Amino acid sequence: MKNLTLLTISAVFLFFIIGCKGGAGNLDESTATDVITAHLKANPEFESVRINVGEIKFRSKNDKVELEKYKELEGKGLVEMALQDQKKKFLSKDSVYVYQVSLTDKSKPYVLKQDASKATLRVLDYVLDPEKPITLIKGDSKVARVTVSLKKEQNDFAIFLKDKGTASNFITKTYKLKFKKEEGWILVGD
Repeated sequence: MKNLTLLTISAVFLFFIIGCKGGAGNLDESTATDVITAHLKANPEFESVRINVGEIKFRSKNDKVELEKYKELEGKGLVEMALQDQKKKFLSKDSVYVYQVSLTDKSKPYVLKQDASKATLRVLDYVLDPEKPITLIKGDSKVARVTVSLKKEQNDFAIFLKDKGTASNFITKTYKLKFKKEEGWILVGD
């Protein structure tokens, strides 16, 4: 009888310890993915570039590549270009074209900031790569670090990126997650 009582008390104590330890909420890959996806929707990771808008002068020799970029965007309906003036220099093969460049409604999702002569545009988005698994590095029951792979997704304005050539089409980033009783697992830092 004494052994049965001792066994019952130890079993209750063991269940109590296990129950307290599990109260912090176990972090698994799907929970971490959900937290990071929600964070990326609220605070997207991206790269931006500033381009000229308004009245822009293009020289037929020096600015040929830049003019072709704008014309490519015009063909896709992202900018409007109106030729204001065309000058040919005397005894020269070089000409100067003055265009009035403006962004269209189709480019609104990419515009971050716009002045009279410049516009800051989002050219590259980083999204969670579904093919690469996330790596969990647990510190204790309430703190964990999660390393994820973010895939680069370019839009049409990516032709203005100065440094196009990174060696990969993804980046890895580590986030710190913390468990709070009221909110569950939340992202607290990079």
